[in-house]
Amino acid sequence: MDRDRILMGVVGRPHGVRGLVRVHSYAAVPEDLAAYGVLTDDRGQGWTLQWRGDGIAELRDAAGRALTGRDAAQAMVNRRLYVARASLPEPDQDEFYFTDLIGLDVCLEGRDASCGASLGRVLTVHDYGAGVSLEIGGSGHAPLILPFTRACFPVIDVAAGRIVAVLPDEVEVQGDVSRPDAVEVSKVEISRAGVPEVGAAS
Repeated sequence: MDRDRILMGVVGRPHGVRGLVRVHSYAAVPEDLAAYGVLTDDRGQGWTLQWRGDGIAELRDAAGRALTGRDAAQAMVNRRLYVARASLPEPDQDEFYFTDLIGLDVCLEGRDASCGASLGRVLTVHDYGAGVSLEIGGSGHAPLILPFTRACFPVIDVAAGRIVAVLPDEVEVQGDVSRPDAVEVSKVEISRAGVPEVGAAS
């Protein structure tokens, strides 16, 4: 995991035929992505960005050349855009850069918010616009995706490398929770009426 760079945006589909692209910004104020100067992509190439509309941007390479047309814009789809960590402020308390969460150990909440059975590690962080979620796996069960809320993750200790999790009602744990190797995690079939609304937990 590259912790010297922070993922700040992803290039989306082309907009029109003149090389403009849609960009999903992860900055707290999306428009601020353009203020970070040179952004580097997955391949180490440098880009500068100028907004040309709501979520629509012009990208220029290190030589100052803009994307020349729709085909060039299409080749950039899903390209991730990073900012050097040194140029960003340290996060406030209870705020985290996604890259700091990936790889942390995740355990079920035990007594006094201590660690109980292991659920694995954070594999990736998802943000599709309806709320952030963590994908957890690597402990002998299928990957588990949980909403990134205080209710689900009451303790996040980046320095100690661990996260304490409380599973929602629709996720079931079977086995002896005192023995990590005997735990099985599965989703419980529930009716639509039993699914909490998105954003209900905080």
